Amino acid sequence: MKSPGLAAVLSFFFCGLGQIYNGQILKGFIFLVAYGISWLMMWIMIGFITTPILWIWGIVDAYSKAQKINAQVGGIAPF
Repeated sequence: MKSPGLAAVLSFFFCGLGQIYNGQILKGFIFLVAYGISWLMMWIMIGFITTPILWIWGIVDAYSKAQKINAQVGGIAPF
């Protein structure tokens, strides 16, 4: 059982951490690397668009994946 709320909060504070919590190690590291590159691209202004998109996408993805994991095992985790 995975807590969707915890997965979302982890991704809120550190992009990709929610995916790692959900067991998606490779996807989590891809989010980490992409977010880092996007953050560095703020020097050329494109990062101001891509960084918030990646951050929000990571939060929503971590939350929805935790819900799917719980649905597959037949239970609902609190929060």
